[in-house]
Amino acid sequence: MQGKKLYQEKLFSSFQLSHRVPENNFYRRLKEVLDLSFLYQQTHVYYGKCGQKSIDPVVFYKLCLVGYLENIISDRKIIDHCSMRLDILYFLGFDIDEELPWHSTLSRTRQLFPENLFEEVFTHVLSMCVEKGMVCGHTQAMDSAPIKANASMDSLELKVPEEQLEAYLQKARYQSREDRKSKENKAPKTQQIITASNQELQQVKSRNRNWQKNQDQRPGASNKGAKYTSNKTHYSPTDPDARISVKPGKARKLNYLNNISVDTSNHVITDVKAYHADKKDNQYLQDATKRLHQRLKKQGLLWRNLLADAGYSSGENYAFLEKENIISYIPPHGTYKGGPAGFTFCKEENYWLCPQGKKVTFRKQRMVKNSLQNHYLTKRSDCKNCPIKQKCIGKSFEKKIGITVYVDEYERNNKRVRSKYGRYMKGKRQSTVEPVFGTLTQFMGLRKINTIGITQANKVMHMSATAYNLKKLLKFVNNLSSILKYR
Repeated sequence: MQGKKLYQEKLFSSFQLSHRVPENNFYRRLKEVLDLSFLYQQTHVYYGKCGQKSIDPVVFYKLCLVGYLENIISDRKIIDHCSMRLDILYFLGFDIDEELPWHSTLSRTRQLFPENLFEEVFTHVLSMCVEKGMVCGHTQAMDSAPIKANASMDSLELKVPEEQLEAYLQKARYQSREDRKSKENKAPKTQQIITASNQELQQVKSRNRNWQKNQDQRPGASNKGAKYTSNKTHYSPTDPDARISVKPGKARKLNYLNNISVDTSNHVITDVKAYHADKKDNQYLQDATKRLHQRLKKQGLLWRNLLADAGYSSGENYAFLEKENIISYIPPHGTYKGGPAGFTFCKEENYWLCPQGKKVTFRKQRMVKNSLQNHYLTKRSDCKNCPIKQKCIGKSFEKKIGITVYVDEYERNNKRVRSKYGRYMKGKRQSTVEPVFGTLTQFMGLRKINTIGITQANKVMHMSATAYNLKKLLKFVNNLSSILKYR
């Protein structure tokens, strides 16, 4: 007999949410594992003693976690999504007839709480992973990736000289009808003023001239994002902390830099931090290392090996890691050659010997592009009648050799990298940290920063990493219980 379902709402019904959420449901298991009650003590100083009650801090953080677990970056969509899911309502501690907080409460509370609170939650979840034996701490893989900021390239403004500001703007700045202007200029005056040297500005000018010559007639050249822009000459009034950055084959964008460290045993994120995207990775390595070293030490873990790509390579970093008793497996940057071909270095007397037997003696040390170098020169008389002068120095009068003062540190690191174990470590790094970045950006709500400012961006990155570690933890516990069940 054919059935036909007729729907008629009941005036009264008996319903228990806990009976409708299966025992093996992800959010039910997460509710049993995750205890955030310590947030009450940590956040009570940010509330008054009278007035209407605000959102429960535990509920706030759980709502944020749901956003990253469900790959939702809009606060409004998070609330809409949660209201339609019985398992998430059970995780949050809401019944089906209770109204969820207003979406704007999430953004206001996120701004209210300091960034160290989000780091404490991240550390708390990391401690849970350590207790389950998921983190060995011995080998850490470090990498970084740009994350798009919540600002458009169309909103960029030119930096101008401090004197005669208004007159200079009218004369030098051009806004096309297609360009968007920001509603409010949030950048401090120090960022609106040019601080670059004349040499740096000349380099930018040359690149713009080259763009006009080679790119102007190509498809898409009329787009402002296709033109050459620099942090030395432009800033974002919408998000002053965002920086212009680019990767090979990608368009220029306003980004933040997400630097993470991952434990190689079970791919648990052990450190995360938001940085400005206008600097190189190697400029952030020492800060990230100090922070991670302290965190692992508090967890009772011994850190021995650091794996990273060539972007973190520098003599200063190699020397720093040796001082910290950390073994580095970081390939050297392509600019390091170890010395000119055909020249022999005499370490005892600190000079180079050229193929014709002439000495290239040490003269001084100086900084070149933030790197300390030893500089060596020959005598003009030695090179004047040299048979290989044209090949060696061309039209110069003497041979100049500039080489980093950290040659020994470079060579020790390079020897490890070229070894069989070093090649194994390279594969270990690629299979550890790079998939984690892919997961964060594609599936954990980190494809774009939905806040303004580097402080807020740091909170977002910590919450995304916390959600990732929680997912890893539940999977590890589930697999472990399955193994014990069938033993």
